Amino acid sequence: YVCADPVAGIMLNDEVLSTYFPDGSRAEKTSFKLTEEIAAFKAAFETDVLPDKRYISNGLFGYFSWNAVQHFEDIKFSAVTPDDEKIPVLQYHIYRYIIAIDHFRNEVTLFKNNFDGTNDDDLGRLEYIIQNKNFPEYSFDTSGEEQSNLTDEGFKGIVEQMKKHILRGDVFQIVPSRAYNQGFTGDEFNVYRCLRSINPSPYLFYFDYGNFKLFGSSPEAQITIQNKVANIFPIAGTFKRTGNDEEDAELARKLEMDPKESAEHVMLVDLARNDLSRHCRQVEVKSFKEVQYYSHLIHLVSKVSGKLQPGASAIHVVADTYPAGTLSGAPKYKAMQLIDQYEGLGRNFYAGAIGYMGFNDEFNHAIMIRTFMSKNNQLHYRAGAGIVADSVAENELNEVNNKIAALRKAIVMAKEI
Repeated sequence: YVCADPVAGIMLNDEVLSTYFPDGSRAEKTSFKLTEEIAAFKAAFETDVLPDKRYISNGLFGYFSWNAVQHFEDIKFSAVTPDDEKIPVLQYHIYRYIIAIDHFRNEVTLFKNNFDGTNDDDLGRLEYIIQNKNFPEYSFDTSGEEQSNLTDEGFKGIVEQMKKHILRGDVFQIVPSRAYNQGFTGDEFNVYRCLRSINPSPYLFYFDYGNFKLFGSSPEAQITIQNKVANIFPIAGTFKRTGNDEEDAELARKLEMDPKESAEHVMLVDLARNDLSRHCRQVEVKSFKEVQYYSHLIHLVSKVSGKLQPGASAIHVVADTYPAGTLSGAPKYKAMQLIDQYEGLGRNFYAGAIGYMGFNDEFNHAIMIRTFMSKNNQLHYRAGAGIVADSVAENELNEVNNKIAALRKAIVMAKEI
């Protein structure tokens, strides 16, 4: 999907909640309950019958950052994000134009949303832009060396501290992360082009907000809700691919049998079941520890589903399952407190959720992993590792490097376009 011409939106920035509407009206609040405000914003719009139900033709597109959980849970973070890296905690827009690109049918479908009661379906301007081949192209290059908030030894030290908390019984599993940044000049869209080629994933996205951009190739959904059924797909258990199919198949068998990876996976499946049980009935594990192959990694993936209870809305289910256990730990609340204490740098976009929220209570968001944030000619990216009692610090460092490998490769390739 490609969206253009935002005509309404809701944004949370510096504890100020802002909304704007197609009629030009705007409002700001400093005292609010976020879930209720999002629900009210959606309810302000009435929608006609969708012209083509195969595709998304209206709704809200945007993201929650990691810090949004402070508005869903009674928790406060102290780790700071530098001012030049800060982005709004939450940002969603409704767009006048939505372009649905069907790669299987080789078709493009154009939608125009009208907000003034007219039935203006003129799409000529959009068709002209799509067919116009005269557009500028810019190169990409890196500037300086890659930087990180932690040294290798520093990250391994955090792993050891987390293991102490696990042995004390504070948490059973936890996911510390390490941040990186790389200076650049030129057009970072080339990095996205390379990333989607190197690391094709279920969620490929590029959101341009003007003064910053979010783009990535995420393998994991935060949560999906459709027809009153909510699904969480925990990914936990990671081995690096070798490039040899036979060796990869053997690695996959070892991954399924590995006690550390299995323990981590079971804990996060249980966490997903508990999260969904807050607003769902008939919560079931639909699939368990399925092996999935990606460009650089092999993962274990499960599917946990539940039917929404009568009266439960999508946004309340989302809030009570946020953030993903696979990016925080179990128990989630204590894991988030420890992450905030030890990482020392605010997570900002990392481990947030990005995607689509429908007026009909559908919800489909990716977790912001394998994701870049571009701001002030810096690319920011991050990766973490799941820690349990028998984790080995060196192995967890290697897991972070394995997860970041596709992003680093995309940066290198983008310089050659």
